[in-house]
Parts: sequence; structure tokens; C-alpha cells
Amino acid sequence: MSRPVTPDRRRFLGAAAVTLAAAPFAMSGALFAQSGDAKSGASAVKPSAHTSFAALKQIDAGVLNVGYAEAGPANGPAVILLHGWPYDIHAFVDVAPVLASAGFRVIVPYLRGYGTTRFLSADTPRNGQQGALANDVIALMDALRIEKAVVAGFDWGARTADIVAAIWPERVKALVSVSGYLIGSQQANARPLPPSAELQWWYQYYFATERGRLGYEKYRREFSKLIWQLASPKWNFDDATFERSAASFDNPDHVAIVIHNYRWRLGLAPGEAKYDELEKRLAEFPVISVPTITLEGDANGAPHPDPSVYAKKFSGKYVHRLLTGGIGHNPPQEAPRAFADAVIEVAGYRG
Repeated sequence: MSRPVTPDRRRFLGAAAVTLAAAPFAMSGALFAQSGDAKSGASAVKPSAHTSFAALKQIDAGVLNVGYAEAGPANGPAVILLHGWPYDIHAFVDVAPVLASAGFRVIVPYLRGYGTTRFLSADTPRNGQQGALANDVIALMDALRIEKAVVAGFDWGARTADIVAAIWPERVKALVSVSGYLIGSQQANARPLPPSAELQWWYQYYFATERGRLGYEKYRREFSKLIWQLASPKWNFDDATFERSAASFDNPDHVAIVIHNYRWRLGLAPGEAKYDELEKRLAEFPVISVPTITLEGDANGAPHPDPSVYAKKFSGKYVHRLLTGGIGHNPPQEAPRAFADAVIEVAGYRG
């Protein structure tokens, strides 16, 4: 069905179509080498083949102490995989070993407000605005001494990857972005959409209220499971799969970050002044010049832009792929083979 799309994308999308809506692996090159070459490794991966990462690492980066999983050779080309809301690093639990077996150094960080990532200071604003999340990635790359990486993500992670690629192209070898170009602005978000489109963002309005904040605080697992079901209506995830990710929502800053993210989008909460210049640049919707593959699931129940609208926002080598077979909003977890294939392929593109 055709509807105008999300507040974050309305400058480009207007009335574009949207759809409503097993064992742990060790982080060693020796284990991953059993998968053979990159193509056969990607072909072998199946959803829920793995359930956990090896022991997580922690590193101070910018205003955070970041928790992250790492796989593959330390001297391999870097890939940074970014999750969204309400998901976590387990979205990539089947993707990471495939990329590691192909020779990549894979970094999968918890975003601010998730898992073992913590703020270094109690005085730092619990800020969820898009610019802050993007700066976190650059700070992490600096801390890990990663000069350049492929960045890939979905939901908040796709928006963050888009921003990093647009603003710091010298740090990005290539990009994989689910649902394409997701950079937004408060100015664009201030313009109302027709009611049928606004309906898709019901939770933003809920989070704008104190009742919504208290509700998410109390029912964050029930709320998040509902979002999973609405966003991926054909994904038959089990309770154990959900609970592995839901544990990351117990982070003490999780609710504050989520609520601020959505209130900031609607202009109901201020951002930090240090990001004002960055947000001005993002409000101009900069073109992304690095090689890019965008992905979309054929059963994505979350609001998302039509690929034809954002194709011109990518000026480098560019490919879009529709993932068929009932794939929803979380392709790396629902279709890990296709997601891994996209990362491996785009890493080989020349800028």
C-alpha cells in the first residue's frame, strides 16, 4: 500500500510507498577458516546457526566505555556492524563468523544505552540524537586505531552508518545500509504527514509523553517484542532469540537514550550544542560518495522509503537489492547469508 513515509525521510520521499506493518562460536581465525572461501562461507550460513559471541571486549572511546564483540584476524580489513532499536549485537551473531572466515576484522559494538556500553561520566548528557551516535563510531575507530572500515547496519545502525559515510568518507571504504538513505533533520520532521503515515510512528508520539517514558521503563521487553513482531511479521523468532537481545535493554541508560532519540527527532528535546554544526550539515542531506549496497526486505513492516527515491543520494558505485522470502526489518538476523554477501561484495568495489 502507498503512504507518505517517515519523518526522517520526508524531504526525499514525499508520498513514497511504505509497507505497514546453535552453539556459541569462538573468535578465532582457525575456526572460521573451516568455512572455506568467502562465497561458500556465506552460502553455508543459516539464521540462528549461532547463539553467542566469545567474551566481549571493552574500550574507552570518546564519552563511552564501549562493549563490543570482535572476530577475525586483527590485521584484516575492518568491518563495523551497527545494530538498531530495539535490537543489539546479536543481530549479527550469524554474520560475523562468515565475514571473519573471509578474512575481515569484524567489530560489533553495543550502541550507547545498550549492553555493556557505559558512559564514562555521570555528567554526560544521555543524548540519543543522530549526530552523537555517529560520533561514537568515529571515536571507536580512533580508539581501535582503525583508519578505514566498511560500515554496515540497519535501523538506527543504518542511519549512523549513512552519516559516517556522508560526513567522514575518508574513514569509510564502503557502506551497506538497510532501507537506504536514512539521514534526517528536525526541520524536515516538523512538517506533518497525512494521518495514515503518522499512524506508523505511533510509538514516537507515545515516547513524547511521560506516560510513554514510564511505560517503556516498565514494559521494555513487552514493548520491544511487539516492535519485532510488527517490523518483521514473517520472522518466526523464538523466545530465546529475543531474550538474548532483550538483556541488553537492561543497560541503566537505555530508556533515557531511546526516549531522547525520538523526542529529539520531533524537536521536543534539545541536542548538545557541540553537534549543532554537524546537524546543520546533515539537514542539507549530503550525498554519499563511497561504494554502497542498500538492502530492503520484502516483508519489512516498519516505515521505510522506496528505493527509487534515495538512489540518487549515492554518487559512487551503487547497487540495491530486494531480499525476498518474507524478510523483515532486521535482515542481518533474518537473512544473514544475504547480508554477509553484501558486505563481502561491497568491500571489493573500487571507489
